[in-house]
Amino acid sequence: MSSIIRVTREFSFEMAHVLAGYDGPCRNVHGHSYRLFVTLSGIPLDKDKHPKNGMVIDFSDLKDIVTEKIINRFDHSVVISRNFSRDKGEILEKTFGNTVVVDYQPTCENLVSDFAGMLHKAFPAGIKLHSLRLYETTNSFAEWYASDNEEDKLS
Repeated sequence: MSSIIRVTREFSFEMAHVLAGYDGPCRNVHGHSYRLFVTLSGIPLDKDKHPKNGMVIDFSDLKDIVTEKIINRFDHSVVISRNFSRDKGEILEKTFGNTVVVDYQPTCENLVSDFAGMLHKAFPAGIKLHSLRLYETTNSFAEWYASDNEEDKLS
């Protein structure tokens, strides 16, 4: 068999953020229980004697990669933009400890795009990042698709 198959694994993490300059309540420090769905595509291994026979990727390997690249950094953190007030950022760091400073406004949309950049080339040859879906609340999410972000489409 040589069909391309998509596999997805869900991850959960807790994270707070501040949307500096926002005109609503999210301009204050607040947190979410995020859910991240990572979908990969590839052809399942076809080697009878191989322990990973029939798999696109071992789900535990997928878990290890996403945990290393994203979860370990963002879980139980406060995420702020580099443009956020330096004084307030220092207060947040002293108060909450794990403060992650990013080069963008930490919206759900920008986070999922950043996560895609972190994961895009993290998988073994022949396995591609197909899409990410990041839930910020139970009924609100942002999605990233590789097909929407190919180099020639962004030019």
